Parts: sequence; structure tokens; C-alpha cells
Amino acid sequence: MARVSAPVIKLVRRTTEPVGAQTLRSTAASVIAYVVAVWTLPHPAPLTAPLTALLVVQVTLYATLTTGIRRVNSVIVGVLIASALSSLVGLSWWSLGLTIFASLIIGRLVRVDEFVPEVAISAMLVLGVSQVASTAWDRVLETLIGAGVGMLFNLLFAPPVWVQSAGASIDSLAHAMGRMFRAMGEDVGGHASVQRAADRLHEARRLDHDIVEVDASLRQAEESLTLNPRVRQGMLYRVVLRTGLDTLEICAVVLRVLSRTLTDLAKARIDETLFPADVAESLTDLFGQMAGAIESFSELITTPVAENGEEAEDRLARALAVSRATRDRVAILLLEDVQEHPRQWQLHGALLAEVDRILDELDIDKRTERLGKELDRHSAQLHERHPWLRAVSRRLRGGQA
Repeated sequence: MARVSAPVIKLVRRTTEPVGAQTLRSTAASVIAYVVAVWTLPHPAPLTAPLTALLVVQVTLYATLTTGIRRVNSVIVGVLIASALSSLVGLSWWSLGLTIFASLIIGRLVRVDEFVPEVAISAMLVLGVSQVASTAWDRVLETLIGAGVGMLFNLLFAPPVWVQSAGASIDSLAHAMGRMFRAMGEDVGGHASVQRAADRLHEARRLDHDIVEVDASLRQAEESLTLNPRVRQGMLYRVVLRTGLDTLEICAVVLRVLSRTLTDLAKARIDETLFPADVAESLTDLFGQMAGAIESFSELITTPVAENGEEAEDRLARALAVSRATRDRVAILLLEDVQEHPRQWQLHGALLAEVDRILDELDIDKRTERLGKELDRHSAQLHERHPWLRAVSRRLRGGQA
């Protein structure tokens, strides 16, 4: 099989990114809104219609439906303000300032929330071309046309799903944690300076920033799945990714504590190795195996195909089994070392406890139990928000009985 060059792979990825699809969708919706407005209204250059369509067509269908009304309100308010002022005064520096000031104040009064600046933007646009359409009704009609086209466009051509990018973010986080485990395994194999151990600790703390970025990517993916007709089992995807990220977040916290334990050991053993040679060798193996387990866990929660998911689950099960066996061997060696040299025995115990916590969080049975609880919780919340769904499901179950 021929190898594909890196530039070609990069080009394919770039052309299939949701950002590109969103750009094309926004452009198409704006053009269609402009054409419809030209056909419908007698005035030339109805720019408010494409402006509204551009604002309404959001990255996700859920965002379009939940924020579309506020966006339309913000544009209509801006149109009315500019139309009223343009009939009284022309465009000058003071009339522009008055328009912006009035738009921002009135925008907050009508509660368009985060779209207050769009009131002023719409007003400025209308004020600049007020000689094209002299009545406020024309501008309002343009706004409604643009909003209608934007909503209809998103319903007919559903926005892209951002699950792939969220999965890539989660996978990147897991591999960063895996690299940290392997680096820590290299450190325990010899004489680790306090500075190097402290650097590892700072690196572990920086994982918090990575988790924030992954969480933002996952939130966007969750939004793209909500109400999207292109997606089946959207709730399952959301729960799998969210619970997976929660697990990695807990592992990152424990990894930071583990780094702190090794830092304390390095401070206590400045002139010697952290561990005897046999313990260090087993710990190096253990950290490497835990890195593989974290990466296998990430592959499991980000794999969309059931067959590949089973393979990922098998790999995770094997990695956890090997890690637990190595952990038991390390525990025996540490016990022998503590009995001979009881210095910092509490740090040895802390290290084992932290390893146990990470392996427990990655456990397949625990993940299955957590998934079941989250799915039940989401179903209960859905029934509470929409009681009629419970009634329909009861009737269906009664009819099948």
C-alpha cells in the first residue's frame, strides 16, 4: 500500500474541518437571503437580510434555535433605532455617536443578552445606507427574511458535528498524560534532581489548562449533537465523551499529586537515587504500562465504530491487567525496602495509593457503571422537562404488554 505524503494528509484534514463547512454554509445562507430579499422587496441592495442570515446561521443547530430569536431581536431593534434617527438627522459624527449610544442602552433594556453589540452594528449599517430604504418597515422585512432563510437553511442543511474535533482534543490530553508517565518512569530509574522533579510537577499542573480547552471543545461538540437531525444516539455520544473527560480530569489531579510525591522524595534523597535498582526498574515498567492504559482509555471513549470499540476495550483490559500485576510487584519490593530502610515510608505508601486511584478510575466496570448512571440521569431530566414523553412511553409499553 502506497504511503500518503504528510502535505496531502494535512490538506485533506483541512478541507474536511467543520470550520470550512461552516464558512460555506454562512456564505450560502447570506447570498440566498440577499437574493430572496431582492425578489421580494422593491428597494435595491437589501443588505440587512444577508446580515441577519449571517448572524442566525450559527456553528450548531442548537445555538441557532436557542439564540436565533435574540439575534433577530437585536437586529430589528437596531434597524428601528437607525430608521428613526435617519428620518430626523443625516449621517455625521454626532448622529453616529448618538445611534451607537442609544443602541447599546436600548439593547440592554430589551434583554438581548450577549447580542447587545449587534444592535449597534445593525443600526450603523442601516444608518449608512438609509437612503436606499427610507422606511423602517422595509428594514424589518429584510431582517425577517434573513432570519427565516437562516433558520430554514440550518434545518435543511444541518451544521457539522464537532465530535471528531472533541475526540481529538481528548486524545491529545491523554497522550500528554502518557508522555508525563513515561518521563516520570525515566526519572525514577536514576538520580533525579530536585529541579527536574519540580519541572515535572509544574508540567502536571499545566494539565489544568489543557483540560479547560478540552472542556470547551467538548461543550461545542455537545451543542452540535443537540437537536441535530444528522445524529442518532446523540445523548450516548455526549455521555461517553463527558464521562471520559471526567475520568481523565480525575487522573490528571492524581497525576499531579503523584508528581508531588516524587518531588518530595527527590528533596529527601538529594545525594542518592530515588529507589533501589530493582524497585526503579519495576516502577519504570509500571509508569510505561499506565501510560498505555491512559491512551487505550482515550481510544476507547473516542472510537465511534462498535467493532473498533471492542478492540480498544480489550487493549485497555490487557493494559490494566498488566499494570495491576506490576503494581503488586512494586508493592512487594517497596515493602522489603521499607523494612530494611524505613525512611520516607509514608511517601512509598502515598505513591502506591495514587497508582491505585488512577487504575481504579480507568477500570472498565467502573466506566460502565458511570455510563449507566449518567444515561439514567439524563433520561430523568428529559422526562422532567418534557412530561409528555413519559406518558407516551408508558402508553407504548402498555400497548406492547
